[in-house]
Amino acid sequence: MITAAQQIFLASKSPRRRKLLKQIGLKFKSFSVNLNEEILEGEHPVQTVKRLAQHKLKEAENKIKDAIIITADTIVVLNQEIIGKPKDEKDAAKILNKLSGKTHQVYTGFAILNQKTNKKIVSYEKTFVTFRKLTKSEILEYIKTGSPMDKAGAYGIQDDFGAVFVEKINGCYYNVVGLPIQKLYRQLLKIC
Repeated sequence: MITAAQQIFLASKSPRRRKLLKQIGLKFKSFSVNLNEEILEGEHPVQTVKRLAQHKLKEAENKIKDAIIITADTIVVLNQEIIGKPKDEKDAAKILNKLSGKTHQVYTGFAILNQKTNKKIVSYEKTFVTFRKLTKSEILEYIKTGSPMDKAGAYGIQDDFGAVFVEKINGCYYNVVGLPIQKLYRQLLKIC
């Protein structure tokens, strides 16, 4: 168990990430950073999630001093196309139709900074997720719940009807939720 002498802050507005850190018994506070999560044309997914996690870290450093800061960013990739959060309901339907019956990858990049020692770790995790074939009515009903709107790939594996879309997963389940908890925990042990 991590018992850091310093305070730990999660710079994320994701309730899923907060829940995952609580699940492993981590004592932390959270706040959000406002950042344009820009996807750059031709950038590799690993570079994208690491870059975004580091940008969030820079923003968080302006708000917090003498602490350990954790940031993260998650994207979905299908056939080399990076898919972020849907812009609106029409975009959510388009994304879910694309993912239907196919295997995609979920990448989460994370950054951890110990401000006292100036140690920083930036890493990522990749998980393969296969969707079963979805019907148009399932997609529309799911979108009506509002759940897809704040999630990369327009679905949540962990909390609702989106879970029944997943046929198979290869890799870290928690990565798909929003934080590769086992890998993050090991890196936190190195930095605390």
